[in-house]
Amino acid sequence: MRTSSTIFIAVVAAALGAYFYALLAPARLAPTEHAEHSEPKKPNDHVEQDEHGADRIRISDVKLAAAGVTLAEAASATLTDTLAFNGILRANQEAVVQVTPRFPGVVKSILKRIGDKVAKDDLLAAIESNQSLTVYELKAPISGTIIERQISLGEYASEQKPAFVVADLSTIWVDLSIYRQDLRRVRLNDEVLIDPDDGRGEIKGTISYMAPIGSSDTQTALARVVLPNPDGRLRPGLFVTARLVLTTRNVAVAVRAAAIQTLENKTVVFVREDGDKIEARPVELGESDPKFVEIRAGLSAGERYVAENRFVVKAEMGKGDADHD
Repeated sequence: MRTSSTIFIAVVAAALGAYFYALLAPARLAPTEHAEHSEPKKPNDHVEQDEHGADRIRISDVKLAAAGVTLAEAASATLTDTLAFNGILRANQEAVVQVTPRFPGVVKSILKRIGDKVAKDDLLAAIESNQSLTVYELKAPISGTIIERQISLGEYASEQKPAFVVADLSTIWVDLSIYRQDLRRVRLNDEVLIDPDDGRGEIKGTISYMAPIGSSDTQTALARVVLPNPDGRLRPGLFVTARLVLTTRNVAVAVRAAAIQTLENKTVVFVREDGDKIEARPVELGESDPKFVEIRAGLSAGERYVAENRFVVKAEMGKGDADHD
């Protein structure tokens, strides 16, 4: 009997509890809903338009660096009209020596490999003469770098074939292919800008030789530039591009050609402002060459701008607009 009474009381208590909870539930939810509506939006990278109507985003130097974005400073520049050519780097043939055995014989030892630097009279190999059966030394005739080796240990070395080729690579030939329609515009001592495409910029040189004959295969003629190569930057066998300078002109403000961007049908440059903002600054363009573009209005000398990987900033600008909407 006591158990039945206990169960009955528990059921009644549960029913009353559910009833009062239903009455109180709206009062409990109201503050929560109000809080959700009144909660401030999370901040994003979007910055309101400036007084000129240009979009801006807030982005740190750390984030720019992580995205590979490079900043540069707007400055004066010299624009050039040029002719473009293809070329190839070659060892200076006036400083290349083939080292040939004096007598045929068996190679007893080899002391140098391709790529080794040698001084004049350094020992390269030892060869046992077939005639006298004595061992004689093969020495470097000049200082330079071993660029070829055509003997192996224990093989027969002949005076008919060079054992080594030594080249002084402190100067390099740049052989350019000039098409027939451009030959009349190329002259000895003309200035040429050589681009090895290694990220270290162009090298100035001058035309020192024009071949008197052309190639029937390519229908081009050869023009040569001799460049100093003290640090070994230029390696024979690699292709390069070159620009023959025709005219030059100076402009007061210029940016790299890669910095120009179109945004919402406007020509803009992404400009660094206030230390942590990037602005899509509308600009008026002037003259240009393959490297630089003149800025006639919208940007002043000394202002920093996004020079490389501008598409990263454009994507961030788009995200900011989406968040703002």
